[in-house]
Amino acid sequence: MNAAMSIDGKISSRSNDSSFSSKTDLVRVHKLRASVDGIVIGISTVLEDNPMLNLRYFSTGRKNPARIIIDSKARIPLNSRIIRSSKKIQTIIAATHNASSKKIKELENVGAQVLFSGKGKVNIKNLFQVLERQDFKKILVEGGGEINWSVLKLGLADELIVTISPVVIGGRDAKTLVEGEGIANITNGIKMKLSKTVIQNKNEIVLYYKLR
Repeated sequence: MNAAMSIDGKISSRSNDSSFSSKTDLVRVHKLRASVDGIVIGISTVLEDNPMLNLRYFSTGRKNPARIIIDSKARIPLNSRIIRSSKKIQTIIAATHNASSKKIKELENVGAQVLFSGKGKVNIKNLFQVLERQDFKKILVEGGGEINWSVLKLGLADELIVTISPVVIGGRDAKTLVEGEGIANITNGIKMKLSKTVIQNKNEIVLYYKLR
């Protein structure tokens, strides 16, 4: 799991601006992307940022990792950058049977693969098991707070990498690194062990945590 956040723990501002990373950190992130088989994000990230999720700042000649979108109702726009490039880069939409069958056919017709997992919402644990059976050995989660909470709560992540950008943005409505229901008692929190610290551009810190 990889994320960038402000000193006060926000991964985007109240207006959904999430441009925290420096050029140095973008190179690091794309180098990390080049080492994985797939990248997982949620539909909210697609709707807010319209990302491409490809390799740009680091190139080794290897193909782009698959883009895996957790999207229960298949809301991803057909004109999004991810769907428009789905014939060139493997694209998987993780949906439920609540999604429109018409939209599912449209997504498949333009090259996206649709996986059904769960009923009301995507069963992330089952999704990861399906991906493992499809020979996905290493997955990078670049999710928002809700996806991050689900993955951590289910014990699906073995490493958390966080870049702390030297800025404070505040905002009670700004999104944080991990949201969801959360833990009631600190003693029951998800324990981690700091494995490495890197200082970039003098003021930017990258923290590497292993999950215990």
